[in-house]
Amino acid sequence: MIRLTLVKTLSGTTGPFDLSIDLTIGQCSLLSLYGKSGSGKTTLLRMLAGLEKPDSGRIEVNGELWFDSSSGVNRPPQKRQAGMVFQQYALFPSMTVRENLLFAQDRKDPAKVDEMLELTGLSALKNRQPTTLSGGQQQRIALARAILRNPGILLLDEPLSALDLQTRTRLQDEIHAIHRRFGLTTILVSHDKQEVFKLADRVAILETGRVVNEGTPTEVFLGRITSDKFSFVSTILDIRKVDCIYLAVIGTGNELVEVVLCERDAASLKPGDEVLVASKAFNPIVVKLRDTR
Repeated sequence: MIRLTLVKTLSGTTGPFDLSIDLTIGQCSLLSLYGKSGSGKTTLLRMLAGLEKPDSGRIEVNGELWFDSSSGVNRPPQKRQAGMVFQQYALFPSMTVRENLLFAQDRKDPAKVDEMLELTGLSALKNRQPTTLSGGQQQRIALARAILRNPGILLLDEPLSALDLQTRTRLQDEIHAIHRRFGLTTILVSHDKQEVFKLADRVAILETGRVVNEGTPTEVFLGRITSDKFSFVSTILDIRKVDCIYLAVIGTGNELVEVVLCERDAASLKPGDEVLVASKAFNPIVVKLRDTR
């Protein structure tokens, strides 16, 4: 169980704002932090890891106090049992894959390193240097290294955003399997709604430093707008008139779909709007969720 009550003043594009968080995260759950860049997601992870100090508040993890401004408690990063994986892999280029993993351990346990290499499919690459490997392989090393620290919590800061769709999908499966196998409490920062739906038990939406919505991905992203047979949230890329109908081009994953709009909807929607696309049978429903900004 993680209990967070934190305040920190940040500088945004429109000026200073307070990152003010009050969250409780269940043990062995996977919470995703979702929101625009600059809303405070990465700073929250860094405060949990001890890489940044809150202005005030309290961090309690599994009954242990990691930070408390009122009593002056502030555990250093190496005492927090937090594994963190960034977008950048931060691997030692002069070390082999196996040496990178051994370096992560406070108490060297070669047998456990070999087990992790096998689990993550890296055994055949253990004597290679990271610079000779693909981005997906390097990210797999970074994830294995974080697990070898025996973390009480695993912090993932958009770890897959720089990867192609196929590699990202495969690593999402690995993250999910590792999270379950080791019984980790995981916090994932992601801008990918499909990734959030696939991995997260719960999602918290951050806007300018505050949690404005929290719940399951279905509750937060879709609500109960329709009792549809299928639905997805995406962005309108283009609207054009063809003869007497209007067609909206909408992105979904790595694919594009065209949806017929009525004249009323075509007048109220524009490229860049976030929409919910749903269907009860063969009648697609397009509902605006957010305007272009």
